[in-house]
Parts: sequence; C-alpha cells; structure tokens
Amino acid sequence: MGKLVHTFTVEDTDEIIPRVKQDFGDEAMIVTHKQIRAKTMTQKPLYEVVVAIDEKDYEAHLKKMGKSLDKKSSVEVKAEPKPNKNTYPLVDDKEDVILDFSNAAKTSSSYSKPINTQMNAQSKLDNFKQRLSEVSSEIGKVTGLSEEISRSVPPSYDKKMESFEKQINALSQQVSLVVDMMWQDKADLRNNLVIPPEFASIYKQAKESGMKEEHLEAIMKATIENMPAMMKSNPEAVSRYFHSLLRNMLPCRAETEIKKQKIMMLVGPTGVGKTTTLAKLAFRYAYGDKRYKTGIITLDTYRIGAVEQLFQYAKMMKLPIIDSIEPKDLDEAIKNLNHCEVILVDTIGNSQYDQGKLAKTKEFLSHSNAQIDVNLVISANTKYEDLLEIYKNFSSLNIDTLIITKFDETKVFGNIFSLIYEINVPMSFFSVGQEVPDDIELANSEFLVNCILEGFKRDSDDESSK
Repeated sequence: MGKLVHTFTVEDTDEIIPRVKQDFGDEAMIVTHKQIRAKTMTQKPLYEVVVAIDEKDYEAHLKKMGKSLDKKSSVEVKAEPKPNKNTYPLVDDKEDVILDFSNAAKTSSSYSKPINTQMNAQSKLDNFKQRLSEVSSEIGKVTGLSEEISRSVPPSYDKKMESFEKQINALSQQVSLVVDMMWQDKADLRNNLVIPPEFASIYKQAKESGMKEEHLEAIMKATIENMPAMMKSNPEAVSRYFHSLLRNMLPCRAETEIKKQKIMMLVGPTGVGKTTTLAKLAFRYAYGDKRYKTGIITLDTYRIGAVEQLFQYAKMMKLPIIDSIEPKDLDEAIKNLNHCEVILVDTIGNSQYDQGKLAKTKEFLSHSNAQIDVNLVISANTKYEDLLEIYKNFSSLNIDTLIITKFDETKVFGNIFSLIYEINVPMSFFSVGQEVPDDIELANSEFLVNCILEGFKRDSDDESSK
C-alpha cells in the first residue's frame, strides 16, 4: 500500500484541522494549504488544502466511519513531490487578520516610559504591520538571495557538477520537508495554527528558547499571513526574515555623547549582580574610548560585604565614592560630586516582594531634585513569570531601561524576549560574564536574537570552533 493525497477547499483556515480529522482521521498529514481566491465584498476567501495519508490508515478511518475507499477521489503517490515555490501566496492586503498580542508592538522609534493602555485588535494589527515595514531593507536582501547565488557561480563552472549539485540540493530539501511535515502532524496541539514546512525549523528554534507560547504563536501567525509570497518557499529566507522581525521587536536605547551630568541609578532584586555591574560601568565610563569624570554613590548600607566590595572597586579605579544613608542626603552627595560627568548610584538589594525596602528606594528618588535615570537590573537566568513579577513591583520607581546580566549562566533567552514583548521597555546594557571590568556590552538586539535562536556564545567560543 502507498500514500494517498487528497485535495479539498475551505473558506476559513480555522476549518482545516477539524475537516482533516473528520474526513481523514488523526493519522492524516497536512502537506500544504494556500489561498486560491481572494476575499472580496461579495465572496469569502477560498483556501486549497493538500492532505497525505497512508492508504491503510485511511481505510481504517473509513471503516470506523462506516464508509469504503473510493480511489477515484484520491491520488496515490510513491515519492514526496518537489516543493512548489508558490505554495504559500501572500494573503490579500484587504483581508483583516486578528492577532493575539497581549500588550505588545509599540513602535521602536521612541522609548518613553511605558503607559498601560488597552489596544484593540485593529491597532495591534496596524502596529505589527508597521514592524513589518521596518524590516523592508532586510526583506530586500532576502528576496535578492537567489540572484546573489546565481552571480556567485563562476562562468567556467562545470555543468555536470552543477547539475549533480542541484540534484543533491533538491533531494536534501525533500528530506527536510518530509521531516518537517512529520513534525507538522502535531499541528492540532498549537491552537489550530498551521505551520508550513518551511517555517517549521524556525518555529522549533523559537519554541525551544523558552519564549511564551502565546507570544510566539501570535508572531508566527502574523508572519505567515503577511510575509511576501516569494519568500515563503525558501527556508533560509524565512529564517532571515524572522531574525529581522525579532530584532525590530527588541528596543535598545542608543548611547549618546554625555554633554551634561548623567546620573544612573541601578535597582533590582538581590543576586542579579548590581554591584559588579555598577563597577563594570564605572570603569567603562572612566577609562573607555570616551573618558568621563566618574563618581559613585551607594545607598546600600545593609550589606556590609557589598559596600566594602564597592569601596574596594572605587579605590582600584581611583574614583570618588560617597555613601548616602538617609533619603534627604542624596542631593547633598550629588552636589559633592558635581565635578563628575557620570554618577552611578548603587541601591539596596531586595526581593521584589519586600515592599519596605522598595519604599525606601522610592523615598530616595522622591527626595531628590536631580534628573536620575533608573535602570532595572535583571538576570537572564530568571524564568519569565518571575521577571514579569519583578518588573511589576519595581515599576513604581519609573524604570527607564533594563540591564540584563548573567548571559553566561543560561542557555535559553526566550524569557527575556517575552518580557520585553510584554512591557516594551528598552534595554541599555548586557553583562555577559563575571569578569570586572570587561564583561559589559551595549545592548544589541541582533546579539540577543542570536542568543534566543542559537544560544549564547562568547567570542572565544567562536574562535575555538574555527
């Protein structure tokens, strides 16, 4: 017995999986689905679905349903068909797409402090389409992919070798599609989201990153429905497009030249590395490419060891440091460092549930007349639910940016993506290791996307693999 291929049509993609289960059973596999008629004022869109199933499984299903096999309505295949480059055409721009964004997709061109507003479905769609337009230059590079490849082949290239290579590549692609389609059989577990085979690899990468599933599915649905049709049949183009889209959903605050005094306060729970991160920043500002007069203020008088460590760092870097015990003393400490272009403020490390210490930090801020940039320090190895709880409790301090630490202590970064997706607060710095003062970098969305989809790699790791 071979494999049978059936084709049917539906007017709504939500009908595909129930129809497949009813007509062909749980063993059937969705090969492709494509739109063959656009939505108009007088008619609904029409989608063509291709389903493959082993003949014995189909007969068993029909027997269960009290029917018999009609081979005239099916086509028996002995090998996997070559992928059709036009399998997934672009959805008509006039067709409404309802997305399930939680509180996401604000434009990344400006980063004011987050405002808690409810967005309706249409505004969420508009915001997502704006993000898609922001990656137009990347899309241009992807759509020119085949042209670049053809230009790279030298004129003297042996034609027989070229033909052989094409056959090998076609076979490899068919094998990949078969593997992806086997995985595609679990589509009913993903809230009726049908993932085309070319999207399967990037979907699995993103899912394994620990990204919140509802965020991933909303992004995948919008990407599948809005991505240019010519790119959908090329897995490499899909991957590059997805990378570009994620980058544009991760806001980073660019560092500008400091022309007047900059005061940065680091806040956050215990154990995330605030003190060592502050020491790295102090060295970066005091001894980096552009050197600034730098001073330190510590409000953390509870942990004697941490205070002594910070004073030791300041002594080694020859930087002034002042401890401020009472909220009313903060402005006086800032005044004493008025010759400094950069002032870094270390705060009390406390649990996000310790409202007493949070209130004390807030009191320092409310008593100061200075312009203070509040940076929430969080650890990359913290699960998403705890990250969101930390942000909610510290948000009363009016967080300006996120500093993310401990990149070297985890292998999954989807939790960070989901947090930023939810709160839309820009990132400013990454602490990528434990070495002071070296392991600090400006936040970079491309670097984080690579961590999300491929894992964190040090430069030394890349060198050793060569």
